Amino acid sequence: MFRKYEWRLVVRVMLLFVTLSITSFILVKGKGWYVYFTLTIPLLVYELIDFFRFHKKAQDEVSQFVESVHYRDFSRHFDVKQAPLELQPLRRGFNDINDTFKVISKERETQYHYIQKILELVDTGILSYNNESGETGWMNESLKKMLGIPYLKTIHSLEKRNKVLYEAIMKLRPGENEVVAITSDKNIIKLLLSATAFQTDNKIYKLIAIQNVNEALDENEAKAWQRLLSVMTHEIMNSVAPISSLADTLKNRLQMAAKDLEDTDGTVEDLELGIITIKRRSEGLLKFAETYRNLNKITTLNLTRVYVRDLFENLSLLMQPTLQQKNIDIDVILKDTDLILEADTNLVEQVLINLMVNAIEAIKDTQDPHIVLSATRSPNQKVIIKIADNGSGIPEDVLDKIFIPFFSTKKSGSGIGLSLCKQIMMLHKGNVQVQSTEGEGTVFSLLF
Repeated sequence: MFRKYEWRLVVRVMLLFVTLSITSFILVKGKGWYVYFTLTIPLLVYELIDFFRFHKKAQDEVSQFVESVHYRDFSRHFDVKQAPLELQPLRRGFNDINDTFKVISKERETQYHYIQKILELVDTGILSYNNESGETGWMNESLKKMLGIPYLKTIHSLEKRNKVLYEAIMKLRPGENEVVAITSDKNIIKLLLSATAFQTDNKIYKLIAIQNVNEALDENEAKAWQRLLSVMTHEIMNSVAPISSLADTLKNRLQMAAKDLEDTDGTVEDLELGIITIKRRSEGLLKFAETYRNLNKITTLNLTRVYVRDLFENLSLLMQPTLQQKNIDIDVILKDTDLILEADTNLVEQVLINLMVNAIEAIKDTQDPHIVLSATRSPNQKVIIKIADNGSGIPEDVLDKIFIPFFSTKKSGSGIGLSLCKQIMMLHKGNVQVQSTEGEGTVFSLLF
């Protein structure tokens, strides 16, 4: 086909050359030959117009193809059969190129949707922005849910919403990682930030990956505390048990020897009192160590399906005498009465009792003391049980320490209650969160 097109071009050029030669010959011959101009001039004009059309068709075809490429309209099909013979190879080539572009475009679109779905499904938040202008390029749904931000026009808009996170992102250099603690919905969450940079269209973009590592850090921290408690209670009991036994022996011997001693200045009595004090304190330490050792004993769960309404009913019956005695009002809110948990009933009840006792303690000096017990199902199908009070609240500087073993704000507190609650919830693959405003009240949330 290409050869035919080439020969058609050669024939046109040869005909044009012959016609021009004849016309020139007539001009040279003079007046007697001018009559032949009536034949050669129209023929010459026709051949020029035909030659122009011959090239104009190809130019128009190329222009249409360039236009389709410019507007990425690869659906256009060039009819080969109905085309002039000289344009058929050109149209066939254009169709081949269009088909190739269609395949490439379809592959790229498929890859784009595939990657976009992956990024939407992962728990890690993804944010990209122009490093110079700060204009946001893309942010996935995980990040929007994590931060409670539906849209960011620029990265600088984040400063008004969460200054701590904004400053951490601005300081983070490509290739670096950093853990930052932020407050979201009055909850403290820890985020792992990772940064990288890439360049496209002569513009540099910064890509930030934001991962909620709260649960992972809590789990590691809980395991570290368990190991520490195990070692510490073992050492305390091994060291203190002989002291208690020795104190008991000394007391008995002193009482036997006291008959033969003249205790005019009360020395024997002082010694006996000191030995009794040593024995009492050593027994107290043993009891203290035994109590904390119980933290490590809970390792397995006896899971059953239980209605939340039954948990609430049992808790209300148990706590009702105390609530009535202290004139505390309680509201139980359960819109879905068929809400079911798969949990260890005894352990969950222990958690609820601990939190209820803490709430009663928090509102003891409050006018019109009030407790709200509620349960709902979150959008991601997690069951959330909340115990809220209108008590004194928890100071901000104490809020991130309340789940640490041994830590207590009560004078007589052992610091075991909330630690145990958190461990039980983590065994249920859940967590416990706290929101508190000093002087207004506190809300503990159990996430199953």
